[in-house]
Amino acid sequence: MKRVVAALAMLALTNAASAGPKHAESIFDGKTLKGWKQLNGAADYQVVDGAIVGTTKAGVPNSFLVTEKTFGDFVLEFDVRQDVGPANSGVQFRSLSTPEFENGRVHGYQTDIDPSPRQWSGQIYEEAQRGWFSTGETNPASKALYKFGQWNHYRVEAIGPRLRVWINDGAVADVIDDATREGFIGLQVHSINKPEEAGRTVSWRKLTVQTRNLKPKPPMGIFIRNNIPNDLNAEEKAQGWRLLWDGKTAAGWRGARAEGFPAQGWSMANGELSVLPKGRGGDIMTEEEFGAFELQMDFKVSTAANSGIFYLLTSPHDPASGAPNGLEFQILDDERHPDARIGADGNRTLASLYDIYPRAKLMTNVGIGPRVDAWQHARIVARADGSVEHWLNGVKVLEFQRGSNDYRAHVAASKFKNTPGFGEAPKGRILLQDHGDAVSFRSIKIKPL
Repeated sequence: MKRVVAALAMLALTNAASAGPKHAESIFDGKTLKGWKQLNGAADYQVVDGAIVGTTKAGVPNSFLVTEKTFGDFVLEFDVRQDVGPANSGVQFRSLSTPEFENGRVHGYQTDIDPSPRQWSGQIYEEAQRGWFSTGETNPASKALYKFGQWNHYRVEAIGPRLRVWINDGAVADVIDDATREGFIGLQVHSINKPEEAGRTVSWRKLTVQTRNLKPKPPMGIFIRNNIPNDLNAEEKAQGWRLLWDGKTAAGWRGARAEGFPAQGWSMANGELSVLPKGRGGDIMTEEEFGAFELQMDFKVSTAANSGIFYLLTSPHDPASGAPNGLEFQILDDERHPDARIGADGNRTLASLYDIYPRAKLMTNVGIGPRVDAWQHARIVARADGSVEHWLNGVKVLEFQRGSNDYRAHVAASKFKNTPGFGEAPKGRILLQDHGDAVSFRSIKIKPL
C-alpha cells in the first residue's frame, strides 16, 4: 500500500509539473476573443487554428487587441510566429488607454517583435512615450534568438520595477523602471508604410499569465538599464558597478580649479547634479582617477545648451588648447547650438569625441534620436588596450583606438595638435563641464574593467 501511495504521489507531481506554472492562468481560450477588446487601429484580428492572428491593413494606425483585465506583477508567457512577410509588431504590458492621453492612444511598455535586419526582438520600448529602454546593440547575442517563420516562446517578467524578457530561453532585456505598475496586455499589429505590406500576419498562442507565487529567474548577466534615478540594484553591484555620485552630496567631487566643491553655479536638488545657467561655478571633477572603465549616466540639455563629459583627464586646463586636457564626450543641442556646424564632418556634435572624431549618423527612432529637455543616456567604454566606445541611448555611435596612427592623425588636425600625447594617458579623472548653459546629470555610475 505504501508503494502504491508513493507512486500515486509521484505521478501527481509529474502531472502538475507538465501542466506548467501552478498559478498561471490562460488569457486566451483558443477559440474566441472573449476577454479582449480592440483599441486605436482597425487591423484585423481573428482566431485561426487555436491562435490569434493579426493582419496588417493599409491606411490604419497601430492597432492593439488588449485584455479587459489589468495586471500588476506577473509572468507573461506566449508563443508568436510570423509567416507572411516580415512585419514589425509587439506585445504591450502594464499599458494604458486613457482619454487624457492623446484621446485614448495606447501607451506603455512593449516587448518588441522585430524580424527586420535590425533584429531588436524582445527589447523593451515604451509605446508613445519615452521610447527605447533596451536595444539589440547592448545585447548583440539576443539578435539571433527570434526566428521568422517559426514559433518563438517569450517570457516577460514584470515584478516590481524589474522588467525582463527572454526569447526561446535566451536572455534579451533587463530594465528597471517604476513609471507604471499596472495595466493591460495587448497584441500589436503595427501600421504599414506601403500598400503592398497589407496582409502580413502575426500569430499568438498559449498566452498565460501567472500573478501568484512569482519566482524571478536567476540573473541574466547582461547590461541592466536602470531608469530609477541614482539607484544601484544588487545585480548591478554584482557586475561591478558603483555610484560615482551619491545623488545628494558633493562626496567624491571637487571644483576643477579649486580644493572644494563650487559654492555657486551647481545644484544638487531633486537628485540632479545640474549646471545653473550663467552660474559661474566652473567645471567639476572626480577626486579619484580611473584607467580602464565603463561609465554611464543620464543627462538632460536645455535649449541651445553645450557641455561635455571629460574622461582620462590629466589637467583641468591645457594651455596649448585652452580646454581641459582630456577626451570629451560632447554634450550639445545639435539643432540650436552653432558648435554642431563647426569643426570637421560633425566632430563637435552630440556624443562625438569633441573636435577629433564625429559620431555615426543617429537613428531617428523615438528614444534614440536626441531630444531637448528630456533625459538621455550616455555610456563610455575605455579599455586598457586603448580602444574606446561612445554610446548614446543604447546605440554605439563611435569607436576608436587611442594611440593608433589614425587617432594621432585626427588629433593633429584638431585644436589639440600642440598638446603632446593628447588623450593617451593611462588614467585620469572624470570631469563635467560648466559651459554656462543649463545641463543636468544623474545616475552617474562607473565600473572598473
